[in-house]
Amino acid sequence: MADKLHKTKGIVLRSVKYGETSVVVSIFTSLFGVQSYLVSGVRTATKKGTGKANLFQPAAILDLVVYHHENKQLNRIKEFRWGFIYQNVFSDVPKNAVALFMTELLGKCLKQPESNPELFEFTEDVFENLDHSLGTVMANLPLFFALHLPVHFGFRMDDNYTEQLTYLDLREGMFVAEQPMHPHFLEPKEAAIVSQLLKVMQPEELAEIKLGHDFRRYLLQRLETFYALHIQDFGTMKSLPVLREILG
Repeated sequence: MADKLHKTKGIVLRSVKYGETSVVVSIFTSLFGVQSYLVSGVRTATKKGTGKANLFQPAAILDLVVYHHENKQLNRIKEFRWGFIYQNVFSDVPKNAVALFMTELLGKCLKQPESNPELFEFTEDVFENLDHSLGTVMANLPLFFALHLPVHFGFRMDDNYTEQLTYLDLREGMFVAEQPMHPHFLEPKEAAIVSQLLKVMQPEELAEIKLGHDFRRYLLQRLETFYALHIQDFGTMKSLPVLREILG
């Protein structure tokens, strides 16, 4: 039975060279969740192939026509073109570092090829906002993304912060009254900022949350711990040291 063709949007998570002219790409699709595709001929120097590999760099948002077969590990793409043309994400070094952090984090969370349209819309919206964001909004976007992403994976951080519940227990994902007996928690000062960030619904609201570079770096590091506590085999994030340097 022939594989069916489907139209879907996709966000590129990573791309690996394959053979002389091809790439194998991991793409988060709106229709099928995370999928792997073999794309032939995009790295040739012929007129036909020139420049096509750049469509498959991490964070690219594409309109795709794909072959899909449930039982195949590797499917093929029939047609691809830009779904959103970035003005800055690929050329601006800090924005690119934020984009790579977000694609890596998303890739580590997406274990199964399941459709998740709400997660796709959320992610697409954050990437599009990143492209035109400035200053404080851009610097706070990695924190915003990392705090709101777990909602879609069932280990959300509960914003139950009050004057009495001032410690953030990273293991439980909630604010508590007393310092936990384990080391995975945030002190009241950091916890209060996380509560503020959890209340942000639109990226432009991040402009109101002014944070120092060191503080932002520290929170990103602690959020990596939060993910490692909740996602099996999470490991460490390769993009985080780069992001911490650039946002510093």
